[in-house]
Amino acid sequence: MYLIFALTNLNDTIMKKIIASLAFSMLMVIAAKADDRPVTFAQLPVAAQAFITEYYAADAISYATVDDDIILPDYTVVLVSGVRIQFENNGSLEKVEFKRQAVPDGLLPIQITDYVKAHYKDVTVQEYEVGRRSYEVRLSNGLELRFNRNFALVGIDD
Repeated sequence: MYLIFALTNLNDTIMKKIIASLAFSMLMVIAAKADDRPVTFAQLPVAAQAFITEYYAADAISYATVDDDIILPDYTVVLVSGVRIQFENNGSLEKVEFKRQAVPDGLLPIQITDYVKAHYKDVTVQEYEVGRRSYEVRLSNGLELRFNRNFALVGIDD
């Protein structure tokens, strides 16, 4: 009873701080729950399974995880060869990273492959990322190239 009386007599500033602290605490609990958890190949979205089967049938999966974000989960698959693949919640490709090898030509859009071959001889693509409005590649020489949805080069970062 005393607690209710004490809370009703607090001024607005203190009350706002208490509510903000409680809200922040709840967000921290939610964020702590949004940890990566292991999944099997069969638990991946169908499109992700098809991608792995098409491009990496000969490579074994080291591990796969799902990141249960508050809004939409995403998936990460790491292959024994060191390839790291990230998929969106529907299984569409988000990013591929290679540690010890180049991105296979068949994986990249032909326009990007042709551009890299024409402008950067003796360089390989080590990372490929599909964004909502762009494509990005990281080359073995350290350059990062960004292309728009029409495959026009729109940015270079070194």
